[in-house]
Amino acid sequence: MPPAVLGVARLAPWYSARVDDDITQAVLSRDEVARYLRGGPGLTPDQAHQQISAYLEELKTTQRYSVYRALKHPLYPILRKIQRHPEHVELAQGATRSNRVVYVSNHKSHLDYLVELLVLDDHGVRPPVTAAGINLFNGAVGLLNRHVTGAIPIRRNSRDPAYLATLRAYVAELVQRHDLFLYLEGGRSYSGEIKPMKTGLLQAVMLARRPDVVIVPVAIAYDLVLEDQTLAREGVKRRQRHFAAEVAKMVRYAVGYESRAFVTFGPPISLATVDPDSRRDLVMLKRHTREAIGKLYKVLPTALLAAALRPSMPRQDLVDRIDQLLDALRLANANLSVETGREAVEQATEPLVTRGVIVVRGNRYRIRDRHVLRYYARTLTHLLNDRGRPHLTH
Repeated sequence: MPPAVLGVARLAPWYSARVDDDITQAVLSRDEVARYLRGGPGLTPDQAHQQISAYLEELKTTQRYSVYRALKHPLYPILRKIQRHPEHVELAQGATRSNRVVYVSNHKSHLDYLVELLVLDDHGVRPPVTAAGINLFNGAVGLLNRHVTGAIPIRRNSRDPAYLATLRAYVAELVQRHDLFLYLEGGRSYSGEIKPMKTGLLQAVMLARRPDVVIVPVAIAYDLVLEDQTLAREGVKRRQRHFAAEVAKMVRYAVGYESRAFVTFGPPISLATVDPDSRRDLVMLKRHTREAIGKLYKVLPTALLAAALRPSMPRQDLVDRIDQLLDALRLANANLSVETGREAVEQATEPLVTRGVIVVRGNRYRIRDRHVLRYYARTLTHLLNDRGRPHLTH
């Protein structure tokens, strides 16, 4: 595994990206924020200023990249078990030479934040600032995110118009100074599918009104997602949990865990012709970005086996069924990792058996954990939706 964030790494000549006070002043000067500063029903101008100032203080972050790269992070033993496989990273390298870059990725695991940025670092791409749910900012992990990794805490469920205006203005000003890495689904996928994207942060990027801003779509896919059992059984996110509790579960499921992580970059999407004030342009951009990510998403053997397996099947029937699935995926221009059903079965059987998802007795395959199997099957839904969903009977 190449030296990177968590080990003894080669030090690149990146500057420490600090969010300076000039961003605060720029945010306070923006029309949308200035309106709230004048006060409103039940709120004096002084109270409004205090509220928005508190939000700005919460959003402030510092990226000390050389420290981040050399950090002995508690998740290092987990990351050593993940083989990173970048695809088309030259597109990110080229985009950063002449553009302000906003990466937009699907979100599978808490490890995404590290794995995807490690891939950029491995290839000498300048570090972006990330955005993460505010539940990742508690305790020691919160200090690291705020003062080392340079992550922006996001209150994903907030409906406070003052907060939303401040957030949009802050991100718009941040884009003037740094690249960003965003997860627009609003959290990890609990079903396995690529979720619809939210428009809040995307709108904030557009409000930067920089003609050189491009979106680089990114797709991340794992043979096995570390939190698969937790995600699959919950199905939907019911409440925000402290990250310490999440880490405890991740450590428990890391026993015996090994996986590949494919990080695939797509061609940049220009925002030069997108009107920041047009709702239609915003929706079209959101759809275009999600579709691009879906096409980049690596179709892995575990997902193919999961989508094809019935409650009990002979091996050859399973191979034939995956071959049919591959034919449908080729029509959808999917990013395939294997060409035949035989390859998929050979590569997926051991990981899924070891993970306790399927059982193999002789020549017959049976489902052991239908929740987790369905989770992996649904990772292909976006590719098969227009041509009929996989035949899931488990």
